[in-house]
Amino acid sequence: MALYALLDFDTLQKYGVSIEEFCKTAKGLKAKILQYRDKNSSLEEKKKRLFEIKKYWKKTLIINDTVELLPYCDGIHIGQEDLEKLSADMKISKKEVIEFLRQNGKKVGLSTHNKEEILEANKFPLSYIGLGAYRPTFTKNTSNILGQKVINLIKYSYHPVAVIGGVKIYDKIPSKFKVVGSDICRLTSIRLKKKRIFKTK
Repeated sequence: MALYALLDFDTLQKYGVSIEEFCKTAKGLKAKILQYRDKNSSLEEKKKRLFEIKKYWKKTLIINDTVELLPYCDGIHIGQEDLEKLSADMKISKKEVIEFLRQNGKKVGLSTHNKEEILEANKFPLSYIGLGAYRPTFTKNTSNILGQKVINLIKYSYHPVAVIGGVKIYDKIPSKFKVVGSDICRLTSIRLKKKRIFKTK
């Protein structure tokens, strides 16, 4: 099971953690993938931050939702609603949307929340699925908490599974990846506070 680091910009601001420090901690934890999620900034701000992330992160970099930034990343992660909207806007099937996003070797991940969505995802040429939420999380409105049900649901997926939503660094989950964001920020914040206290002594 590998670590998939979720760099949620609002969470970084909440904990007072810089992009550089987050990336440094994710590397120290041997994360394999980093996803940049930013729900509130403008496209130009996101692009600027994305290039800052690329200065510190040389492994697989995924953008959340923002298709316009896909050319600058290794792939994209989209939700069910994003997929529906892209399908409607582009006037093509969901499968064709994913095939379009996968052009030039890009990775595509899709959020799933139940068995039905996993079975539908099996029909798509995805790189992986996100499955959750595992626990409640303050970064998203998660009404569907799966908890230990994810262990049973994982077996239905033909794709590698990344467990998402409230996952902790040391959770033992029998999946390909576990997506950890807030816990990395918390760990980084504690480390930075200790460093500041040490400097003032």
